[in-house]
Amino acid sequence: MVTVKLFGALRLELHLEAGSVRELIPLVCREIRRQRPDCTVSEKDFRACLVAVNGVRASVRTRLLDGDVVYFFPAVAGG
Repeated sequence: MVTVKLFGALRLELHLEAGSVRELIPLVCREIRRQRPDCTVSEKDFRACLVAVNGVRASVRTRLLDGDVVYFFPAVAGG
């Protein structure tokens, strides 16, 4: 089981089973829609996020181990 921490508007903590960040993304989307049916977040939104595993920048290919903490930081626009 990994801990998923979402930042930005979603600001949630989830506990899910996945072997990689790529496998985790659809599970996170499904769980968000279960908890917040009005939320329109998609897998595409998560692929635009900065991802870190245990505080180290990661990619969708990153393998996950039991106890890992995965952080999703949304893209931010400035101006």
